[in-house]
Amino acid sequence: MKLRIKEILDLKGKTKYWLYIQMGLSYQNFNKIINNQTNGIKFENLKTLCDILECTPNDLFEEYHKN
Repeated sequence: MKLRIKEILDLKGKTKYWLYIQMGLSYQNFNKIINNQTNGIKFENLKTLCDILECTPNDLFEEYHKN
């Protein structure tokens, strides 16, 4: 699975910095989530992302196949 946060931000005309401020996470954790460098995401952070971006968890994820 791959997070589509950057795509959703682009659609909404928002920046990663804007989301970083809204999320209140450490920059290291935020950067890992944004760049799909994490193996998991806390439900609390998932809910926060959905609330801030006004989307559902289904909107945040897409299937990703490594070749």
